[in-house]
Amino acid sequence: MLNGWVPTRLLLLADTPGRPHSLGTVRPLTFPHHDAVEAFAAQADEFLAAVASCDDLQLLGASRCHGWALLDVLVHVRIGLQEMALGSTRRADGEPECDAATYWSEHPDNRDDDQVPHILWLRRTSSAYSRPSGALEHLRDAVTGAVGAVRAMPEGVIEFQGRRIRSGDFIGTWVVELAIHQLDLGLDDSPSGLAWARRTLEAVADAELPAGLEDRSAVLAGLGRAPAPTELPPAFPVSL
Repeated sequence: MLNGWVPTRLLLLADTPGRPHSLGTVRPLTFPHHDAVEAFAAQADEFLAAVASCDDLQLLGASRCHGWALLDVLVHVRIGLQEMALGSTRRADGEPECDAATYWSEHPDNRDDDQVPHILWLRRTSSAYSRPSGALEHLRDAVTGAVGAVRAMPEGVIEFQGRRIRSGDFIGTWVVELAIHQLDLGLDDSPSGLAWARRTLEAVADAELPAGLEDRSAVLAGLGRAPAPTELPPAFPVSL
């Protein structure tokens, strides 16, 4: 670690923590490489547009991630996309060790035990900007770089955070993360990656969200980010 840096992935914090799942309860899930590339490019552009629609005061407002302002979510995503672009180049031999669902079953550090240090580290990083809008330019560069890296990425297996994963599943996890973090901005929109997020939550929980709930409400309720408008299976909410 450098200067207190910790990996940014897998910190989808919520006001209502979900319950962790063991590998034995996770349903297999995989995403085709080409579909994942196109879904990621679209979702990344949507997230950037959503952030760009907020002024400086809005970016300082509370997000759905406990302890974070919208600015903190923006910076978290920007750092994560930079990590993703680097990870996309790490080809690996051998069979995958996780898929688009089992990837979420463990975190690369101890933040499950204590989330406070990472929350505060991200706040300190965000506070380096003289104005929140300054972070937008860095996010724009990160989105451009990540989309370019993904479009140049050959189909196959890569190593990311110490585990091997198929390229389509690797990219698909980022479709999910960006869609969920776009919801965390608290805007009245429905990210294009919500269907992928719903499939992921249902695979992680090995249970179906109510069919009567549209994807936005289902994902928010399934993660515990909003009250469930109807009864959910006991496996929910889940934590990614």
